[in-house]
Amino acid sequence: MATVIGFEGSANKLGIGIIRDGVVLSNVRHTYITPPGQGFQPKDTAKHHRDHILPVLKQALKDAGISPAQIDCVCYTKGPGMGAPLVTVAVVARTVSQLWCKPLLGVNHCIGHIEMGRLITGAVNPTVLYVSGGNTQVIAYSRKRYRIFGETIDIAVGNCLDRFARVLKLSNDPSPGYNIEQLAKKGEKYIELPYTVKGMDVSFSGLLSYIESVAKQKLEKGECSQADLCYSLQETVFAMLVETTERAMAHCGSDEVLIVGGVGCNERLQEMMGEMVSERGGRVYAIDERYCIDNGAMIAQAGAEMYSSLNKSGGWGTSDCVGISGSWCTQRYRTDEVEVTWRH
Repeated sequence: MATVIGFEGSANKLGIGIIRDGVVLSNVRHTYITPPGQGFQPKDTAKHHRDHILPVLKQALKDAGISPAQIDCVCYTKGPGMGAPLVTVAVVARTVSQLWCKPLLGVNHCIGHIEMGRLITGAVNPTVLYVSGGNTQVIAYSRKRYRIFGETIDIAVGNCLDRFARVLKLSNDPSPGYNIEQLAKKGEKYIELPYTVKGMDVSFSGLLSYIESVAKQKLEKGECSQADLCYSLQETVFAMLVETTERAMAHCGSDEVLIVGGVGCNERLQEMMGEMVSERGGRVYAIDERYCIDNGAMIAQAGAEMYSSLNKSGGWGTSDCVGISGSWCTQRYRTDEVEVTWRH
């Protein structure tokens, strides 16, 4: 029975979670929130993580009701993500690994989302739609890898939504994407926007530039409301994602879709995906904001799978104290770079 702690800090969410054999013992998170109209910069985000990581760590241990001696493995987000925040959190993970004399594992952020989604929903072998502020990918497992069937060729869908929220000066609390979702529910008029699907890939930068210019013109003339613009933006970008996901399902012969990542909390995206999947006789799996938004428990869960696999293969002993020589970070750590040794 392994107990694993996970450190997440690839963007503006700082999270530490503890997992024991698939049971979440704690999942503490602290979010860096900027004023309306502003994004978060790497330097400032890293400072936020430095300021809050020790209280978050203490709370995670307290909520789990365990001591460091009961931890079997320390895991941290290796990438992808913002460089300065990644390194800030990795330094703390390295330090506690050495202080507690525990093995240290670097986890791919995307695979953390996937493994947490599989754990919570019970999805067996789904086609995965991974949508967040920094990533947009359609993924399926095959031959020891999570294969990328399609992805954004420029900005991520979450980044597109967040940047438009800044144009409208919407609050960043609890998140700009959430506030766009709430405003979109009040939209009544659909404004046609560029729809850019290129094979299995999608593009959002041109759409964002277009709606930014249209927003200013139409709002000044009173031809539409902010709610109409948010509604139109959501309907367009989500339709693009549903289209590419359906093609991946058809290729893989899959009848399951798992939506992960921060944008996966969006109820309209879940509804649109549900309509498509139900027509194919399948099922959509989604998780709530506790595990959908970046969190430490997902890093712990993916790390626990890796740790168990390493132990079974004789990769190390459970009492080994691993050095920091291999514990580096990378802002560009692709999902399909990781050998998935724990799935069959």
